[in-house]
Amino acid sequence: MKQNYFSMIFSKNRLVIFSMLLFVTINSFGQKSLLKKEKRPNIVIMMTDDQGYGDIGAHGNPYLKTPYIETIGEQGIEMTNFMSYPNCSASRAALLTGRYPYRTGVTAVTQVDHFMNTSEVTIAEILSDNGYRTGIFGKWHVGDNHPMRPTDQGFQEALVHKGGGIGQAAGPAGNTYFDPVLEHNNVSKKYNGYCDDIFTDAALDFIDKKDNRPFFTYLATNLPHFPLQVPDKKSEPFRKMGLHEDNALTYGMIDNIDTNVGRVLDKLKELGIEENTIVIFLSDNGPRQRRTKNDVYPGRWVANLRGTKTSVYDAGIRVPFYVKWPKHLSIDKQTNVMGTMIDILPTVLDVAKIDIPKRLKIDGKSLLPLWTKDDASLLKNRKFFVQMHYGPTPFKYMHFAVRTQKYKLVSPHDFPHGILYQPTDDELEKVLSNLELYDIENDPSERVDLASKHPDIVENLLENYENWFDDVTQERDSKGIQRIYLGSQAQPIVNLSRFDWGGPRVISKNELGYWRVKTEEGLYKITIDLAEVKADGVAHIKYENVHVTIPIQKDQKNVIFNNVKIPNGIGNFQAFIKVGRLATGPLFVNVERLDI
Repeated sequence: MKQNYFSMIFSKNRLVIFSMLLFVTINSFGQKSLLKKEKRPNIVIMMTDDQGYGDIGAHGNPYLKTPYIETIGEQGIEMTNFMSYPNCSASRAALLTGRYPYRTGVTAVTQVDHFMNTSEVTIAEILSDNGYRTGIFGKWHVGDNHPMRPTDQGFQEALVHKGGGIGQAAGPAGNTYFDPVLEHNNVSKKYNGYCDDIFTDAALDFIDKKDNRPFFTYLATNLPHFPLQVPDKKSEPFRKMGLHEDNALTYGMIDNIDTNVGRVLDKLKELGIEENTIVIFLSDNGPRQRRTKNDVYPGRWVANLRGTKTSVYDAGIRVPFYVKWPKHLSIDKQTNVMGTMIDILPTVLDVAKIDIPKRLKIDGKSLLPLWTKDDASLLKNRKFFVQMHYGPTPFKYMHFAVRTQKYKLVSPHDFPHGILYQPTDDELEKVLSNLELYDIENDPSERVDLASKHPDIVENLLENYENWFDDVTQERDSKGIQRIYLGSQAQPIVNLSRFDWGGPRVISKNELGYWRVKTEEGLYKITIDLAEVKADGVAHIKYENVHVTIPIQKDQKNVIFNNVKIPNGIGNFQAFIKVGRLATGPLFVNVERLDI
C-alpha cells in the first residue's frame, strides 16, 4: 500500500515535470518564431537645409505654422537642445558617419572642402549590409563624382541634385527649383514640378515599393536654402502679413516642407507601417540670417538665439529635432538633454539592433536609452566640438566652440569664410585672449560672457578643444583629400566643375583651379565648356606628362580634345585657357573614357 502510494506520487510528479518541460519547449519555440517574424523597423530621416530653431511655429515664431513637423513631437519626443554644425556638408558627413566631420575630410562646403573620404563607412552602407533598402532624395553634398556619390556610399536608390544647391556651379547652367535637372542613380534627367515636391514624390514611391525588406529613407530637401524660390501660393500669405520678401519666400518654402512632411506621415499610416517606422526630423544648421554684420534678413525670427548659419553661436548650430516611434517612445515629451548630429548613426543602429562594426571609431552616442528609459548616463559630462572655416586647411583656435550641457566656450569670428591663411602668432594671441564663456542653461542667448569670472572652466574646455583638434586633424591629414576617379567603369563620363576644383587661385576670384584626380590609362575625349572668351587664345589640357593645346577664337563656347592618351596616375588635372598671360579656367570639363 505504501509502495503503491509512492509510485502514484512519483508518476504524478513525473507528469508535472514532463508538462513543465513541454511548456518551456513550446514557449521557447514560440518566442523564437516570434523573433523570426519580428521585422526590423523602417527608418525615415527628414532633414531640411538652413531651417533654424526659430523656424518652427511652436518655438515662438509669430508668422509661421508648422503643424505636421510638430506632430512628430506630439506623437513622440522633441529634443530642444540638439546640436548640429554651422554648414551643410559637415552636418551631412556627421549624420552619415557618426564621426566628427574633420575626421572624414569635410571642412566646408565647396572646392574639395566638402569631399568625404570614401574610406568612411556610412549609415546607408551598414544598413544595406544588414538587409535594408536604402534611398536618398534631395541633397547629398559630400561629393558628386565617383567614388563619392550616394550610390558609391551605400544608397541603392538616389535622386539628388549636384553640389550644395540647385543653381550652383556644380549643376547645369540655369537650373532652378522649378523643373530642375537632377541626378537619378547617376543619370542626369529633367523633371517637371517643384524640387521639394519631386524629392518627396520619389521618397513616397520608394516607401510604397512592395518589398519584404525594411527601408531607410533619407529625405534631405534643399529647402529653405538659397536661392529663395517657391510657388507664389506658398509665399503670398506671408507677403500679406507685411513681411520682407526674403522672409515671405523663406517661410513659404518652410510651409512647403511642412506640407510634404504631412504627406510622408500620411503614407506611413496608409500603408499600415506607422508603428514599425521610426521617423526623425531635423535641420542641418541654423538659418542664413546673416553672413556678416552687413548681411541681415530684416525681421527674421531666430528664437532669441545669437548668430546665424556659419556661426558657432547657437543660432548657427542649435536646430529643430523631433522623433517618433509609436509604442516604443513616449508621447508628447520634451527633453533638454543635449543631443548631437554625430549621435544619429549609433542611435539608428541601436534602433535596428545592429552592432557598430568593430573597426569603426564612432564619436557619437546612442540616444535610444534617453528616449526609451530617460537614461542620460551615457550623455552626462559630454563635450561637443564645432569649428567652421573656409578652405581645406583647418587652423587651430580659429572660430570654434566647445558645448557642454551647461557651458559653452566660444572663439568668435564675424566672417569665417575669410579665414583663408594661417594666422600669425600675434593674431592667435589676440584670439585666445578674447575667448568667451557662456552659461548656456541660464543664458541661451549667449549675452553674458563669464570668461573672466571662470578662467578655470575656460582653461579646461580649451585644453579639451586642443586635444580634439589634434586628434581629428591628424586622422584627416593622414588620409589626404579624396580624389575624383577618371576613367573608371563605375563612371566612364565625369563632369568636372568649378564647384569641385582646388588650388591657390580658387580662394581669390575662383577663376582658376585644378582637380585632384586618380586616373586609369586610356583614350579620352575631353570637352571644355568655356567661360566668356574675350579674344583669340589657346585652350590647354595638362596632366602628368600630357600637355595638349588647341587654338580658340573670340566668343567660342566649347572646345573638344579627341583621343587624348591619359596614363595611370594620381595628380592634378588642369584645363585652362590663355588669352594674354594670365590663365583662366573653364565652366565645366567633361572627361569621357573611350576605350572601356
